[in-house]
Amino acid sequence: MGHKSASRFIYYIFLLLLVLIPLSLIIIQSFIDVNVNFTLTNYQQFFSPIYLKMTFNSFLYAGLITFFCLILAYPLAYGLTKLKYQKVILLLIIIPSWINLLLKAYAFLGLLGSQGIVNQIIKLLTGDTVNLLFNVTGFLIVSVYIFLPFTIIPLYNGIKSINPNIARASNDLGATKLQTLRFVHLPLSKQAVYSAIQIVFIPSLSIFMITRLIAGNRIITLGTAIEQHFLTTGNWGIGSAIGTILIITLIISILIINKVNKRKRTNNKYLVQGGTNA
Repeated sequence: MGHKSASRFIYYIFLLLLVLIPLSLIIIQSFIDVNVNFTLTNYQQFFSPIYLKMTFNSFLYAGLITFFCLILAYPLAYGLTKLKYQKVILLLIIIPSWINLLLKAYAFLGLLGSQGIVNQIIKLLTGDTVNLLFNVTGFLIVSVYIFLPFTIIPLYNGIKSINPNIARASNDLGATKLQTLRFVHLPLSKQAVYSAIQIVFIPSLSIFMITRLIAGNRIITLGTAIEQHFLTTGNWGIGSAIGTILIITLIISILIINKVNKRKRTNNKYLVQGGTNA
């Protein structure tokens, strides 16, 4: 067996054990009720108003998290490409993502609490404190902080890959830095933007730990529902049904984003390479 054949064999084994078998078990479980009988009730229950509201909340908050991450990450990534010691700074951005999510959530409980550092600074400046825990504000702050490094990395790589001669040509033709950013860098980095959206939006759809610890279960999403059904109610069937529908939704989202990304990549390939005359 050659090296490539062995690598392919190992890849398919891992794909089978870590992806296909677990997914198959989830799909099978979604058709079983608490009495271990075949049923379609789990999927019928999903389309009830309460779960449809959870689905809406999941997409709403995932969209907000992705939006704020992009708004913050793009200028940071763009500025990073202009600095010295870019690899060192990028490493400092990545390091917080190595810390366990549960530890970071508990750290934010102290930071955002009524006696935390953030409120102490606000009180020093305004004379009053702000409620940043167990509400949507705290949930979004912590979620954006967690996903921000994963947004910066693809944006930085995308902006960095743009031929600098294109930006110089824009400046030589009289465009301001803001115009160059808007009409040159933004269009040519759309592929990186789509990748960042995919990296952030998809996992934030099923986030549940932050909703429990930071939002105090005041925000109920599909991820929260799955966690509760598997660990609290013991109704694995409805939990698996929600998971199956969420997986199908994620696959459709990935296919749509990749299709749009592929079309944009084809249109911008010549420009990103700088053309033959750049």
